[in-house]
Amino acid sequence: MIEELLPGSVVVVEAYASDAAAEGIELYPEEEAVVARAVAKRRREFTVVRACARRAMEKLGVEPRAIVPGERGAPGWPDGLTGSMTHCDGYAAAALVRSADLASLGIDAEPHDVLPEGVLTAIALPAEEARLRRLTAEHPSVHWDRLLFSAKESVYKAWFPLTGRWLDFSEADIEVSVDPAGRSGGLRAELLVPGPVVDGRSVAAFDGRWAVGRGLVATAVSVPFPTFPTFPTFPTENEDAR
Repeated sequence: MIEELLPGSVVVVEAYASDAAAEGIELYPEEEAVVARAVAKRRREFTVVRACARRAMEKLGVEPRAIVPGERGAPGWPDGLTGSMTHCDGYAAAALVRSADLASLGIDAEPHDVLPEGVLTAIALPAEEARLRRLTAEHPSVHWDRLLFSAKESVYKAWFPLTGRWLDFSEADIEVSVDPAGRSGGLRAELLVPGPVVDGRSVAAFDGRWAVGRGLVATAVSVPFPTFPTFPTFPTENEDAR
């Protein structure tokens, strides 16, 4: 599901039915220390999503290793890789890419259901709420409030590795486009604070994709390295003469 939302250079491994996916997976000692006192649900989700990440590393030809949460819970990836992880009830996914191929990425999956009361007003800008009302009228089968929440999570996950700073829900204005079938589409997040600098260029917006299926809403954001325009070259006066 998430694989279809990201560039081909990204490796995605997903797991459904998390209880089964957790069987036989042993945590590294550094990981075990993080969840030593965690409740069973937290430990299971932590384990399954790391099992996904290990398989993604193997697909990229990298020896699996511990993935320990760092500042604000951001996963610590091996040198040369960047990625993102997500989990919710019955689902987990990890997306990994070589850091030479993408500057950053973020993924998120949520149950495809309405947000709890009061959450939308806490995360949405007035312009976003107006767009959601229009989208709800046009495509009522999608829970647009939950999709917006997921998109903001993906944006943050792509933002933090590039900046090391918090990004508030109110600091990104997200607009969603819808594919003809109405179950997937694009998203664009205009950053309302100074964006990260990637290869000497300031990034003012993040782009991504979304999809709904199997009881989930999933979003993914990828931040490419900037492309520099190429200009035609013309012969000099001396070259013309030759």
